[in-house]
Amino acid sequence: MTDDTLSRPTVHALLSDGTTVCIRPVRPGDHEQLQELYKEMSADNLRLRFFAASRRSATMAADRACAPPRPGYRVLMAESKDQVVGLAEYEVGDDVATAEISIAVADGLHHRGVGTLLVEHLVSAARADGITTFTADALSENREVLRLFADLGLRTTRRFEGPEVRCAITLDEDDAYLSAVEARGRAADVASLEPLLRPNAIAVVGAGRRPGSVGRALLHHLHEGGFTRRLFAVNPRATSILGVPSYPSVGALPKVPDLAVLAVPAAALADAAEECGKAGVRAMLVVSAGLDSRQAEALMATCRTYGMRLVGPNCLGITNTDPALSLDATFAADHPRPGTAGVAVQSGGVGIALLDGLSRLGIGVSSFASLGDKYDVSGNDMLQWWESDDRTDLALLHLESFGNPRAFSRTARRVTRRMPVLTVDAGRTDAGRRAATSHTAAAATPTMTRQALFTQAGITAARSVGELLETAALLHSQPLPTGNRVAIVTNAGGAGVLAADACAEAGLSLPPLTPSLVESLHAVLPKSSTVKNPVDVTAAVTEAQLGDCVDQIMRHPGIDAVLLALVPTAVAAATGDDLVRALTSGPARRGLPVAVVRLEQDLPIRLLPARDGGAIPSYAEPGSAARALAHASRRAAWLSRPAGSVPELPEVTEVDTARARTVTETYLAAHPDGGWLDPRTCAELLACYGIPQISWSWAETEDEAVFAAERLRGADGRVVMKAHWPGQLHKSEQHAVHLDLEGDAQVRSAFRDFGTRFAGLMTGVVVQPLAARGTELFAGVVQDEVFGPLVLFGIGGTATEVLADQAARLAPLTDHDVHDLITAPRCASLLFGAHGSGPVDLQGLEQLLLRLSRIAVDLPQLAEADFNPVLATPEAVTVLDARVRLLPRTTQDPYLRRLR
Repeated sequence: MTDDTLSRPTVHALLSDGTTVCIRPVRPGDHEQLQELYKEMSADNLRLRFFAASRRSATMAADRACAPPRPGYRVLMAESKDQVVGLAEYEVGDDVATAEISIAVADGLHHRGVGTLLVEHLVSAARADGITTFTADALSENREVLRLFADLGLRTTRRFEGPEVRCAITLDEDDAYLSAVEARGRAADVASLEPLLRPNAIAVVGAGRRPGSVGRALLHHLHEGGFTRRLFAVNPRATSILGVPSYPSVGALPKVPDLAVLAVPAAALADAAEECGKAGVRAMLVVSAGLDSRQAEALMATCRTYGMRLVGPNCLGITNTDPALSLDATFAADHPRPGTAGVAVQSGGVGIALLDGLSRLGIGVSSFASLGDKYDVSGNDMLQWWESDDRTDLALLHLESFGNPRAFSRTARRVTRRMPVLTVDAGRTDAGRRAATSHTAAAATPTMTRQALFTQAGITAARSVGELLETAALLHSQPLPTGNRVAIVTNAGGAGVLAADACAEAGLSLPPLTPSLVESLHAVLPKSSTVKNPVDVTAAVTEAQLGDCVDQIMRHPGIDAVLLALVPTAVAAATGDDLVRALTSGPARRGLPVAVVRLEQDLPIRLLPARDGGAIPSYAEPGSAARALAHASRRAAWLSRPAGSVPELPEVTEVDTARARTVTETYLAAHPDGGWLDPRTCAELLACYGIPQISWSWAETEDEAVFAAERLRGADGRVVMKAHWPGQLHKSEQHAVHLDLEGDAQVRSAFRDFGTRFAGLMTGVVVQPLAARGTELFAGVVQDEVFGPLVLFGIGGTATEVLADQAARLAPLTDHDVHDLITAPRCASLLFGAHGSGPVDLQGLEQLLLRLSRIAVDLPQLAEADFNPVLATPEAVTVLDARVRLLPRTTQDPYLRRLR
C-alpha cells in the first residue's frame, strides 16, 4: 500500500448486471475476509491465480495485501454486502514507471465485470502515481484474465513463454480507452435502471387510507394508469387501498418488488429504506422532502449498502408509457400521452409543464424522471437509458446542477448524434462563487461555462421552457435545414417585416431570390405580389397559389428553410380558401423544414397535422419560429462536422509533465495555502509545455536591471520594466509598468521610481525587450469546481475586461474546440488578415491554446492562468505577460466509473 492508500475514498460502482459493489482500499482488519475469498476458491481457480493450487500462496497474498503501507504498492478490493468479491493489486519494481498487476475474483462472480472494474480503478490510481505500464503473468489457459486485458481498450502486447503469457499494458488515456470504459458503464447503467423503469412489481410505501395524501395519489395514479404488472400497497392499518392489496410491511409482501415508492415522513425514511434493502428491493423512488443532512446520509448509505438505485428525494415521480408497462408513478394531475420524448427534470413544476406541453402537441412522452434533489439517478443516467430503449427520439432536460459534467458531456456528445438533446440553461449566477482575481476569472461566468458545455456536447440550449417546447416541436416534426438561409412568405407585409426582424435577430440569413426563382414565382402568384425576400403574396392569394409558391421555393437550392407568416383575411374567407390547408393537405414536402406563424393563434405553439401523417409547427410569434429554426440550423451544423479529437502535441520533447508536477509540488510544499507564482517559477512551468514567452530577465537591484537591459535590448534599443511583488494582479492598473526605456539612465530612473512607490512591497522587476507591433490577445484557463478547466480566448491588452470579447471551451480541447475558440470572438477577423494586415501565425495560436489546455488537464492544482497580452504577428505568437495561481488540491478522475 502507498502512504495515501488508507485515506483514499470508498466508492460504489456498477457491475455489468447492474448490481452495486463497493471499491475501497484494503485495510489491516480485512485479513480474515481476504482469506475467506481465497478459501472459497476452487482448486482450479487457485491454480490459475497462483500457478499452483496452494493454500499457502493464498495466505501469503492476504498477508501482503493487509501489510502496513509501503511505497510502490497499491491494493483495492470489491465488496458486496460485506463480502469480498474481488481483489486487484499492483507493485512497482526496479522501473518506477512499470508495475506488476494481479487480480482475483470470487467463485460465482465471474463474467459480471468485477475484475475489469477493479483494473479500471487501478489504472486511474497508477496514472496518478506516474506509472505508464502494467505487466502481468498468466497461464495461457487462463482465457478469462487474458480476455479481460484484451478488452480493456488499452494497448496490450503478449509474449508466450512456455505455458505462461507475459502481458504488457500501456496506460494511455486515449479516446479508445475512454470509449471502452463508456460502453461498459453504459451497459451497467442501463441494467441498473431496469428495476426502476421496467419493474415487474411495485410497492407504494406510505399509501394512506384518507384522500389527499401523496402516497395515496401515487397509488391511485399507478392503478388508474393501468400498470400491467404486480402492484402492492404497504400500510399496517389496511388490507386494501383503492382496490390494491395492502400489507403491513415490505417484508410481508408475497413478491419482492423491484421498485419501492416511498411517500413517508423524512424521519421515517431511513427505517423504510432499510426494510426495502433487506427485502431485496432493487430501486427506490422517494418523493418525500425536507431531509436534513443526517437523514440524507442515512438514506444514501442504505441505498449503497443494498445496491438500490434511487430517484429523488423531493421529486414528482417517474413514468414509462410503454404500453406493455403503463407505469405512471407521479402525482401529476393527468397521465402523459405516450410518445417518443424522454424528459428528465429537477423541478417538479417544470416537469408538469413539459408533460402537459408535449402531450398537447401530440409528441408525447416515452419516459419521464423527476430527479428532485438528485442523490443518485441523474440526467446522465437518463440519457443512456433513452439511447438504448428503442422508443425515444427526442431528449429534454431541465437540470439545475451537474454531478460530473465531463462524463455528462461525453455521453451527450454520443447521444446527440442519434437524437436531439434539448435543455434549458437554468443555472443561477452565484456572485460569491469566486472572486474575480484575474482577467480569466472575471471572464469565466457560470453562464459562459454552461454554454461551453452545451456547445461542445451538441446540446440545444433554450432560454425558457416555452422556447424548449417550441424548438422540440420543430425538431420532432421537420427535417433539419442544411444551412441558415430562410425564405419568408407572407400574405401581409407587416407580418413579413416582423418575421424578417426575428430571423435576423436569431442569426438566420435572408438571401435575395435568384432571377429564375423570381420569374417562376411571378408566374404563379397574384400580379400585385412583391417577389423579394420576404415574398408578399398579398391578401389576394389563393390556397392553390400559395401551395405552388411554397413548392417553387422548396425546390430552389439556395434556400434551407421556409417561414410562412399568415394572417386570416376576409378575401380567403369569402372564397373558402384555407391558406394553412395549402401546406397540410398538399403533397408531402419533406425536403426543407417549414414553420408557420399565425399571429392570431391562441397558443404559443401548435403542431398542425398533415395529410401525409406528419405535422407542421405553427407559432403565435415570429420570434418563436425564428429561434426554433436557428436551433435546428445549429444542430445541423454540429452534426455535419466529424467528431473532434484531442490532437497530439508536436515535438513531444517540449512537454515535460513530470517536471511540471515537480515544479507544482515544490511550490505548494513551500506555500501550503497556494498562491500566485513568482515570474521565475511561472516561466519554468510554462517552459515544461513549450509555451513561447518573450525573452526576459529578473532583477532585484538597480545595477542588475541595467545589466539585464543591456543584454535584452532589441534593434531599437528600448526595453520594458515591470515591478513585481507577491499577489500582484493587474500591473497596468497599479502603474507598475514602464515602457520605451532607452539607455541606462532611463532604466535606473524607472527602477528608482518603482522602489519609491512600492517600497516594502516590491521584490524585484522583470525586464523585457520592447515587443514588436502586432495583435494583442488574451488566453487563460480557470479551474471550475464543478466543470473542470475552462479555457478562454479573446481580445487582449487593457481592453480585455472592457470589451469582454471572449470565447470559452472546456478542456481538454479538441481540434474543433480550438477552431471555435479562434473564430468565435468578434476580434477574429483581425487574426485572419482583415484590413490588409495579413493573417497572424494561426498554427502558433492553435498550439498555444492546445498547450494551455494540456497544462490545465495535467495539473488540477492550476487554479488560474492568465496570459495577457499574447502578441500575435504573422511570424509568431508570444506570451508577453503570464500569471499562474496554484492551489493545493486534487481532482477525481472524471471518467472513472463510480456512483455519486
